[in-house]
Amino acid sequence: MPRYTVCRAAPDLNSLCPIAKFQIAYDPTKLLVTQKNYIKLISENPEFIALLPLPSLYFSTIVFSRVVALQLAPDLISDLSLSLSLSLVLSKLVPMATSGSVPITPALKDELDIVIPTIRNLDFLEMWRPFFQPYHLIIVQDGDPARTIKVPEGFDYELYNRNDINRILGPKASCISFKDSACRCFGYMVSKKKYIYTIDDDCFVAKDPSGKEINALEQHIKNLLCPSTPFFFNTLYDPYREGADFVRGYPFSLREGAKTAVSHGLWLNIPDYDAPTQMVKPLERNTRYVDAVMTVPKGTLFPMCGMNLAFDRELIGPAMYFGLMGDGQPIGRYDDMWAGWCMKVICDHLGLGVKTGLPYIWHSKASNPFVNLKKEYNGIFWQEEIIPFFQAATLSKDHDTVQKCYIELAKQVKEKLGKIDGYFVKLADAMVTWIEAWDEQNPSSAIATTATTATNGPAKK
Repeated sequence: MPRYTVCRAAPDLNSLCPIAKFQIAYDPTKLLVTQKNYIKLISENPEFIALLPLPSLYFSTIVFSRVVALQLAPDLISDLSLSLSLSLVLSKLVPMATSGSVPITPALKDELDIVIPTIRNLDFLEMWRPFFQPYHLIIVQDGDPARTIKVPEGFDYELYNRNDINRILGPKASCISFKDSACRCFGYMVSKKKYIYTIDDDCFVAKDPSGKEINALEQHIKNLLCPSTPFFFNTLYDPYREGADFVRGYPFSLREGAKTAVSHGLWLNIPDYDAPTQMVKPLERNTRYVDAVMTVPKGTLFPMCGMNLAFDRELIGPAMYFGLMGDGQPIGRYDDMWAGWCMKVICDHLGLGVKTGLPYIWHSKASNPFVNLKKEYNGIFWQEEIIPFFQAATLSKDHDTVQKCYIELAKQVKEKLGKIDGYFVKLADAMVTWIEAWDEQNPSSAIATTATTATNGPAKK
């Protein structure tokens, strides 16, 4: 059997597989398979395309890897507007070439930055070398800028310390946390790539149940390049994964999906617990591997973890601010969750999707629960009011860019959460400063385009 990847309505397919693609759309009201865009099939030898019924397929893009040489004639392309039952199956295609015949370019090699916050030498990169070395790294050094951070040889990287942050942002550097991993969001700001993957320096390569090492970055890319389903839950989880589909009863009008803004990965070994849970379960380890990716439904919040996270910077980047945490602040360890709550409200408003599940990484180091409790203490109480605030938050219809949404959210934070503690007034001001700094560093994004209306449902509260 030929090896191929199925990914319905995926954006940026040339990045996923730059060799070949074609696309069709099925209109359930007319029972027709019609040409969606110019069809170009490249094959090592002329082969046949079989058009056969597959009742569950609504809209498909099928991507073939490493095949060369044949184009369909224009008259054949026009003949694809046929009254066929439901779908398309490709058969008798040439299998993938044997390894080594053609160099494989890593997916999104020139479109993705890996952002790593750290206070230590990055020896952990040796384990990730097979997966990370082709990509550009942005390392954000926290703590003492006089300390030298050693990066293994062979990696393409930029390294920024606090002196660099102050030099680049000037007075606006006050919005970037100090002595906290929240400093990573500076890397998001100065990146010029479309996609970001961020990982902590105590996270190693995990293995799946078969013992195979997991390329976390590859799975994140798949998640981001395939649509999400935020407006209607599919009980087989991600319908765009190989071996899955939309279940009976899933509306055909919603099957094209929404753009995916965020891919939230998970972890094996040390769980991401709060301090009280760490204290009562000090020996607990996460050994449960769940082979699933799902979309977080619209209107549902979740506790985002920043240790294994990828996102489309062009779609949602300005909302990925990890807040004011760490040195001089009354709260810590809520940086990624704060960003996740803000991001999710904005994604829901703009009709964007958020996925969680695969890939897994191996979280190697348990932090001190007593130190964590000191950082989290205020947050444990405050979150009981913070979360209802985000659950009730609404944004004006004319707020059609991430920046506009974020500024509006900052105003609501100041007005409503500022009553809890003066910290939230300071945080709201920092949120505005963050957007100002983002637009200075990314002038093209300051004139942000309106988010495309999702075909997976209405983007309204």
